[in-house]
Amino acid sequence: EKTRFRVPVGEHTFEVDVFHGENDGLIVAEVELRYEAEEFVRPDWLGDEVSHDTRYFNHNLVAHPYSAWTQRAN
Repeated sequence: EKTRFRVPVGEHTFEVDVFHGENDGLIVAEVELRYEAEEFVRPDWLGDEVSHDTRYFNHNLVAHPYSAWTQRAN
């Protein structure tokens, strides 16, 4: 479960997903670039790069929700 927002920043539009349910508290932003090294305006609210972190893949969020990550950290 998530709500998606489209947020224009400079020449690009970020898709910001705010998760609910077992993934409540997780917010992920994605921007499509024309090529890997394309420069873009990095807004202050943008966090760490997680593109290659498999925990954030949709199928993994179903099997291992974000709520379970925070419980292990405490």
